Amino acid sequence: MGFKCGIVGLPNVGKSTLFNALTQTAAAQAANHPLCTIEPNVGDVGVPDPRLDALAGIAGSREIIPTRLTFVDIAGLVRGASKGEGLGNQFLANIRECDAVAHVVRCFEDSDITHVEGQVNPVADIETIETELMLADLESLERRVLSLEKKAKGADKESKEVLDLVNRALPLLREGRPARLVARAAEEEKLFASLGLLSAKPVLYVCNVEESSARDGNAFSAQVFARAAAEGAKAVVVSAKIESEIAVLPPEEQSDFLEAVDLDEPGLNRVIRAGYELLGLVTYFTVGPKETRAWTITRGMRAPQAAGVIHTDFEKGFIRAETIAYGDYVSLKGEAGARDAGKLRLEGKDYPVADGDVLHFRFAN
Repeated sequence: MGFKCGIVGLPNVGKSTLFNALTQTAAAQAANHPLCTIEPNVGDVGVPDPRLDALAGIAGSREIIPTRLTFVDIAGLVRGASKGEGLGNQFLANIRECDAVAHVVRCFEDSDITHVEGQVNPVADIETIETELMLADLESLERRVLSLEKKAKGADKESKEVLDLVNRALPLLREGRPARLVARAAEEEKLFASLGLLSAKPVLYVCNVEESSARDGNAFSAQVFARAAAEGAKAVVVSAKIESEIAVLPPEEQSDFLEAVDLDEPGLNRVIRAGYELLGLVTYFTVGPKETRAWTITRGMRAPQAAGVIHTDFEKGFIRAETIAYGDYVSLKGEAGARDAGKLRLEGKDYPVADGDVLHFRFAN
């Protein structure tokens, strides 16, 4: 599993330009007018991880397979989208299918690119989008209350539990606060997720800045970072213009270009790292002569469930996981060296897989 990230924002903030760059495609039509994206574009990219090359080099793997990240470019939302303005609810529905929301915020001045609200104000832009998501959630929950109340009066235990969550969410939404702030226990997460609330999605703010601010950001992005910190969200600085230039360069020329613009890495790497941290994701590896492959799981996932990401039979018949930490695998030159040094561990069903683990699963057929 990787993760599916919906890219949202007002029109003309650089969403489609960034999507094209991040996915290295021209699938999204970038244009200087609202609503140029009329269908959600989907792009699947390999997650860059230098550890893959190191592991494959030691194992002599014939193929390297990174884990995958899916971006969904959703049409520019406008004020009133929850009531059908612009392209309205058609695109709000696309957000429900995503694990997280990457909210692209315009943090640059450019008289040649119109701003749908008439001025560059990133915090106001964020509030416009957030308001539309909350209004859509409010309408969705209010429609469901009567039916849930009727079922809850009977013997429908799940309806009672759902109604309790709904009644916790409604006051927040009516106060203009997002559903992700609903207090809930870990065991309620699955049921809460089934409500499909847009404002409950984890948020990553992507500050689209001018080229000269791509490294450290600017006064606009500082406002966004402050807001993100206050609400427990994540934020990154990216220049969509620079990313679009990197995307068309051959891989061997990208490092020189990055050095020329005083950047250590493409913005995609920062977006992915922030997204993984936001969703609590980690990566483990399987390594062999045929392939070195990355697998993404939720932090704290136990070994049998991690094995199940490869195949359900691995989870059902799980016996143990032969485990080597990434640093040990590299420093000891592979599995044989790690085994000889006593660094290959046998872990059972209760083992929480750590980021960077090199695993080989034993299972019963």
